[in-house]
Amino acid sequence: MRTLSFASKRFDSDLAAFCRGAAVSAEISGAVAAILSDVRRQGDAAVARYARRFDGARLKPGAFRVGAREIAAASRSVDPGCRRALRSVHAAVGDFNRRTVPADWSARNRHGALVGEKFDPIRRVGIYVPGGQVPLVSTVLMTATLARIAGCAEIAVFTPSGADGRVAPDLLAALDLAGIREVYRIGGVQAIGAMAYGTASIPPVDKIFGPGNAYVCEAKRQVFGQVGVDLLPGPSEVMVIADASARLDFAAADLLAQAEHGSGREKIYLVATSREIVAGVAAEIGRQLPGLARSQRTRRVLDDGFMAILVASLDEAAEVANRVAPEHLELLVRAGAAARLVKAVTTAGAIMIGNSTPTVLGDFAAGPSHVLPTGGAGRFSSGLRVADFLRRTSVLRYGPASVRRAGPTVAALSAMERLDAHGRSAAIRLGRARSR
Repeated sequence: MRTLSFASKRFDSDLAAFCRGAAVSAEISGAVAAILSDVRRQGDAAVARYARRFDGARLKPGAFRVGAREIAAASRSVDPGCRRALRSVHAAVGDFNRRTVPADWSARNRHGALVGEKFDPIRRVGIYVPGGQVPLVSTVLMTATLARIAGCAEIAVFTPSGADGRVAPDLLAALDLAGIREVYRIGGVQAIGAMAYGTASIPPVDKIFGPGNAYVCEAKRQVFGQVGVDLLPGPSEVMVIADASARLDFAAADLLAQAEHGSGREKIYLVATSREIVAGVAAEIGRQLPGLARSQRTRRVLDDGFMAILVASLDEAAEVANRVAPEHLELLVRAGAAARLVKAVTTAGAIMIGNSTPTVLGDFAAGPSHVLPTGGAGRFSSGLRVADFLRRTSVLRYGPASVRRAGPTVAALSAMERLDAHGRSAAIRLGRARSR
C-alpha cells in the first residue's frame, strides 16, 4: 500500500502527482477526436461501425432504437424482488429531488422595477448510461427521474448493447419505470457524437448527462459548446477519513466497493489518524478481497490507485479532503468530530457520516443523484440535481419612474466604458437624448 504522511516535505507534490494519474492521455484524446469526427461526417454509418468494433454488435440504423415492445417485455421479465427495489429507489430519488426544484420569483429592485427569474426545462436532453459488463441500473433512476421532474419534453437515453444487440433487461425495466420511451442501444464515444451532432436516425440533443469511462468523459468534454454537458464524471473515487472510532472492517469494505468498478483508473483514499488504523484496514482488505467476484479487477485498482495518508489531526484530514475534492467522502470518526468535518470540507461531491453510512447507500438507495464530480472537479462543481435540467432566465420590467431612477447609473457606466449608444438607449426614454 502506498502511504504518504501529511508531515512530509514532499506531501504536496506527491499528492498532486497521485491525483494527476487520472488525467486523460493524449492517446485517449486523439482517439476520441477521431471517432467524433467520423460520427459528425458519416452519421449512422460511423455509429454502426463503432458499435460493431467496440461492442461486437451488428446493428443497422433502423435497429439503433429499442422498441416499446422490447422495453415492456424486459420490464415484465424482471424478478418481483428486483422490481420492488427499483420502485423503492425511484421513490427515494423522486422524494429527494422534488425538494430541490427551483421556483420562479419576482421582486422590486432599488429602482422600483420588477425583476426576477423563471426556470424552463431544457427541451431535449440525452442521458448516457454505462452498460456492458456492469449495467448501471441505478444511474437510470438517478438521471432520468430528475429530467422527468424538471419536465423535459424529450428524454433520450443511450446505453451500449451486448454483442447480440440486447440491452440488459434490468436496465430497460428501470427505464420503463422512469417513463422513458426513447432508448438507443448505442454506447461509447459514438453515442456522445450522435447526441451532439445528430444522425439521420438520431435527433441531436441540447444537453448531455450521465457518467462514463475515460473515453466517454473526454468525448463530453470535446463536444461541449456544440451541446451542453452536465459534468465530466469519470472513474469512481472514494475517500475514507478514519479515527480510532472507525470500524476497520467497514472502512475496508467501502474502499473495496469503489475499487470494484475495476477500470483501473479509480482513486481510493484512506486518510487515517494513526499507522495502526492503516495497518488494520490493510489487513481487512486482505481478508475481504479474495471473496469478491471481481477480485482481480479490484486488486489492480488497489495496486495502482490506492493511497493511505497519515494525518496528525482531523483538521489536517479536512485539508487533505479539500485538496483532493473526492467524489465520495466517508467520515468514520467520532460524532462531534464528524459535525466539524462536514463544515470544514467544502469540495466533496457527497459526504457520508458515521460507521452506519456506507457510500453504497448514496450509490443505490438514499435519494441524491450519484452522478457526482470527479477528478478534482468538486472544487468548482456539484452533483447532478434537477436544476441542471432547467434553464434560468432573468426577467426585468421597468416603467418610466424606475428608468429615471436608474438613469444616472446608466449614464455614468456608459461614460466609463465609452459606450455612448448604451447610455443613449436609456436617456432617449427620459427625453434627454441629443440628436447627432
